[in-house]
Amino acid sequence: MTGLKTSLLAGAMLAATLGAASADPLTVVELFTSQGCSSCPPANANLIKVKDQPGVLALSFNVTYWDYLGWKDTFGRKEFTDRQVTYEPSLGRDGPFTPQVVVNGRSDAVGAAPGEIQKLIASSGRTQGPELSLGQGKVSIGAGKAPGGGADIWLVRYTRGVVEVPVARGENTGRTLPHANVVHALTKLGNWNGAATTLPLPAASGGLSTAVLVQGPNGGPILAAAAN
Repeated sequence: MTGLKTSLLAGAMLAATLGAASADPLTVVELFTSQGCSSCPPANANLIKVKDQPGVLALSFNVTYWDYLGWKDTFGRKEFTDRQVTYEPSLGRDGPFTPQVVVNGRSDAVGAAPGEIQKLIASSGRTQGPELSLGQGKVSIGAGKAPGGGADIWLVRYTRGVVEVPVARGENTGRTLPHANVVHALTKLGNWNGAATTLPLPAASGGLSTAVLVQGPNGGPILAAAAN
């Protein structure tokens, strides 16, 4: 019985530790990529190298504007292209390009050179906004300082891990391209105005993982992020 109690206590302590770790600030790394872009595979590979790094939330957003080259990206969605386009003015860019890595919504790089994404992570640090946690069917955001007009709350559904995609046409004809943590859906859940907030978290389907981002409006900085 003593052994059982010790085991249960150890399990509870481990669960508490994991729960606390999941609420720690993250560094959010977004790769805007396309299966129709011959320059993208090195950036995809670099994202794979950092996807399991502690404190990093790595996400692949596949865009659609290279589909005309002969291969329709199997993961591409207009809302992902729109997200990238929204980022460009605040990042000092004239327009979207691939590959592009955006970290915490604040800084960017091409991301294709060896170690480039890792350097951007190291220089950007982690989010510094309100406490954010996911659990029991809800999103909980602590009180804090919100930007003017409030912040957006984004729900991200993605496939955790690496997916291999054979490409039959276009610039990457005949290649099988790996993708890390592919995003399949992006939905705005609501708005955060600085007060402690709780929102319902819809259940995920199809084995998808969930991330939530609290972000300044119009492609502003990411203030907080959590993933399950």
